[in-house]
Amino acid sequence: MRKLYGAEAEAEPYALYEQLRKEFGAVAPVAVHGDIPVWLVLGHREIQEVLRAPKLFSSDSTHWSVMSEGRLSADSPLLPMVYPQPLVCFADGEAHGRLRSAVTESLERFNRRGMRGHVRRYANQLIDGFGASGQADLVTDFAEKLPALVICALFGIREDDALTLGRAVADMVSGSANAQESNEFVVDVLRRLVEEKKAQPGEDFTSWLIAHESDLTDEEVWQHVRHALVAALENTVNLLASTLRMVLTDRRFRGSLSGGAMTLPDALEQVLWDHPPLAVLPNRWATGDTRLGEQQIKEGDMVMLCLAAGNMDPEIRPDLSAPVHGNRSHVAFASGSPHECPGQDIGRAIADSSIDVLLRRLPDMELAGHETDLEVVGNWISRRLARLPVRFTPLRVEGDVKAPETSPAIGAELPAAVAQPEPARQAEPAPAPRVPWLQRVRRALGVLRGR
Repeated sequence: MRKLYGAEAEAEPYALYEQLRKEFGAVAPVAVHGDIPVWLVLGHREIQEVLRAPKLFSSDSTHWSVMSEGRLSADSPLLPMVYPQPLVCFADGEAHGRLRSAVTESLERFNRRGMRGHVRRYANQLIDGFGASGQADLVTDFAEKLPALVICALFGIREDDALTLGRAVADMVSGSANAQESNEFVVDVLRRLVEEKKAQPGEDFTSWLIAHESDLTDEEVWQHVRHALVAALENTVNLLASTLRMVLTDRRFRGSLSGGAMTLPDALEQVLWDHPPLAVLPNRWATGDTRLGEQQIKEGDMVMLCLAAGNMDPEIRPDLSAPVHGNRSHVAFASGSPHECPGQDIGRAIADSSIDVLLRRLPDMELAGHETDLEVVGNWISRRLARLPVRFTPLRVEGDVKAPETSPAIGAELPAAVAQPEPARQAEPAPAPRVPWLQRVRRALGVLRGR
């Protein structure tokens, strides 16, 4: 049985998915940590079949025979993803309806224009912070910081705390040696946030969850803020970094956009097809015996959905180079299911608006180095770009502008991995002014958006 984890599997996951598809078809038997057997669904149609049948494929992990029989070790890295928690993603039926209504109706209260205002404000602040140097790493200097600043503002978390919390969340989901410590830090922050918002509610996601008619307990509130924080940050960071890479390196995007055929939202959709922020969705369990694809699934089996492979299914995409403009039938956000991601448009808005600001302020931005040198890191569930170095004509920034910084103002002792300051970047000679293809991209955006 092929392993889905480990250095070999994680080095070339897309190649592994295609090997499994050729050998087993739409559903393949694989092993996860501890050599536990599970089913990996690779087919687009079969993924939708699972997503749309919650009674047969439950999100409640108590159905998993491995867990109910005590075969999952206490130190298993699967535990944080499968242990039952009072969260909408682990609920079905009436319980799911109650929790989901609180989340979706609270998210719907966001003022979309105001949210884009937050994005533009923080994008400009971050660009001001590195603009005078003429160089930046768009992953560490921009993509990892911007979503944390925006999402924390929307959730009612103080701006001074945003980057610290964002780094703790990233460490928490990385599976590092400090992951548990970072998780405890995040939980402590959010528990105190709930107490603050109960005393002084505001116009933010946390306050709206507290006040919702579903009457969530304090634990249900902070658990859902934590879940939304993790989902929003991880997915948006990955989406933003992957789209920036496409803007800088993909000839299809470059030629089409400069010719007016592809808009930035189209580019985001292309990325969601080709590189979904979450590659594998690991939380479905069979409630009875059934057949899926060419495999016989038994009651209690774990069924994991390979969203990345589903989007590459040759039955729906025989030509992967063909554009997918306007096509949202990908499964990147578990679309069409009761558990469809309720905040997906927020991630799109953050990526779209922030990249627009970057293109306008840094019109001659280009990749510093070769595309083949770009490193992708991750694990068996998700992958992300490690660095995206760029150079551009240095900006003239008036006054002493200081970009947002990581701050320990939350009041709890920071985990060592989170508190460690980032190394200073060595200054390089300023590049000569350039006006390459990206300036034409910026002009095309202005035409397409009526500006």
